[in-house]
Amino acid sequence: MSKKNSNAILKNGFKDFEDLSKIYLNFKNKLNKLNKKSYLIAVSGGPDSLALAALSKAYNCEKKSIFHYVLVDHNIRKDSSKEAKQVKSLLIKNSITLNVILNKVKVDKNIQGQARDLRYKNLINFCKKNKVKFILTAHNLEDQVETFFIRLSRGSGLTGLSAMKPLSKLNNDIKLYRPLLDVKKKALIKISKCVFKKYFKDPSNKDNKYLRTRIRNLKEPLKQSGINYDQVIKSINNLASSRATLDGFLIKIFKETIKKTKNKILIDLKKFNNFNNEIKMRIINEAIKKLKNNYYNPRSKKVIRLIESLKSRSFSGYTLGGCLFIKINGKLCLKEEKN
Repeated sequence: MSKKNSNAILKNGFKDFEDLSKIYLNFKNKLNKLNKKSYLIAVSGGPDSLALAALSKAYNCEKKSIFHYVLVDHNIRKDSSKEAKQVKSLLIKNSITLNVILNKVKVDKNIQGQARDLRYKNLINFCKKNKVKFILTAHNLEDQVETFFIRLSRGSGLTGLSAMKPLSKLNNDIKLYRPLLDVKKKALIKISKCVFKKYFKDPSNKDNKYLRTRIRNLKEPLKQSGINYDQVIKSINNLASSRATLDGFLIKIFKETIKKTKNKILIDLKKFNNFNNEIKMRIINEAIKKLKNNYYNPRSKKVIRLIESLKSRSFSGYTLGGCLFIKINGKLCLKEEKN
C-alpha cells in the first residue's frame, strides 16, 4: 500500500472499511470524553501498538491533539536497537515521529515483570519532562482474558480477577488509559497491515518459559472445550462491576484504617483484624501504594503470607513491595525498605 493510500485511510477515519471505521469511532468517542490536549502513545512495534499509533494519528487529523509516540528499548535482545530503528522508520513514513528511549538498567530477573516496571518508569519520566498526563497503551481483549487466567492461576481475589481497568492511576499526576480493551487482536492486526503493511513480532511471545505464553497457547484448547474468550469477557465485566461496588465501600475503610505521616504508613490493627482476607489484602495494597507509589500490587500469595504471619505472636517484621512491616503500639507500621 502506498504512502498516499495510507495517509488517505487515516485522514478519512477508515471510512472505506466498515469494521475498522467502527473501531475508530469508538476510539474517537473515548478520547473526546477524556478531552486532553496531549497524550503519550506507548509503542512496541507489535500489531497492537502500531494499530494504536494509527488510530491516534487518524484522530490527530481531526482534533489536532498532541501525541507523543514513545518506544522503550529494553536492551534485552541483541537485535532490539536495530528493531527500534526499523519501527521508527516505519512510522515516519506516515508522518509519525517516534521517540526511542534506551533502558540503561540491566534486566536480569523476573524479566517480563522487571522490563514492564522499567518501561513505565521511563514513560512516566518522559511525561514529566513533556507535561503529559495520560499514557495510552494497546492492551486489547485477548490481553484482558490472558490477564484474568494468569491471576486465576495465582489465586487472586476479586480485584485481580476483574482484570485491567480502562483507566487507572500510575501516580498522583499521570494516568494510564487502555482504550482498546474491547477490541479483538485480529482487528488490530488488520489495522496495522492496512496502514503500515507490516508489524514486528517479539520472539519472547512464543517462549513457553513465560506464563503468559503458556496461557495464550490455551486459547484453542479452551475453544474446543466450549469456552471462548467472549464468554470469559462477560465474567470479567461482571467481576469488574462487583469490584466497583466494593471500591466505593473501601474508600471509607481506607480513611478509617490507614494513616499516612511524612515517611511511614500506620494501619490500625484492631480494625484491620475485623476484616476478611479480601479486604485485608486491599488495605495492605493501598498502604503500599500510599508509601511507594507503586502501580502494580504484590502477588496475592505474598500478601496472604503477610496476613497469616501477622497472626503469630512471634511476628518481628516482614518485607513486601519494597516496604518493611513492623508492629508498633497496636499499629502495623510501613516504612521504606532500606537496600
